[in-house]
Amino acid sequence: MKQYWLMKSEPESYGIDHLKKDRKTSWNGVRNFQARNYMREMRVGDEVLFYHSNCKVPGVYGIAKVVTEAYPDPTQFDPKSDYYDKRATEARPIWDLVDIAFVKKFDVPVTLSDIRADASLGMMILQKGSRLSVTPVPSRHFNKIVNPI
Repeated sequence: MKQYWLMKSEPESYGIDHLKKDRKTSWNGVRNFQARNYMREMRVGDEVLFYHSNCKVPGVYGIAKVVTEAYPDPTQFDPKSDYYDKRATEARPIWDLVDIAFVKKFDVPVTLSDIRADASLGMMILQKGSRLSVTPVPSRHFNKIVNPI
């Protein structure tokens, strides 16, 4: 059964326009166990709300899809990487990633203010203290954001 997700990124680091240009990317550098576990639950074909955070107008700027299941994040093994983890070994990796592909950029983003204003959207991103870069989204919330009629 298809699942739905929200993935957050700062647009200056990697935004929807980067994904549109690249067509596909590895979602590397996640160093939170719960976010990693969510990625381990992802399946090829799952759909993703691509969310811009830490910017002037945070919100959902487009849609992506999962194109690989979780596999070890190679940045954890590279001492030169910002995401290096000395505890991780090739035999016992700690961190995983998935690859996502561009589907669509919204003409008008669904802003955080829009999401907050809709009482029916009780998404994890609205929970106090929620800073996860990967969260599940119920299908009804995904559909409401994608088709806000």
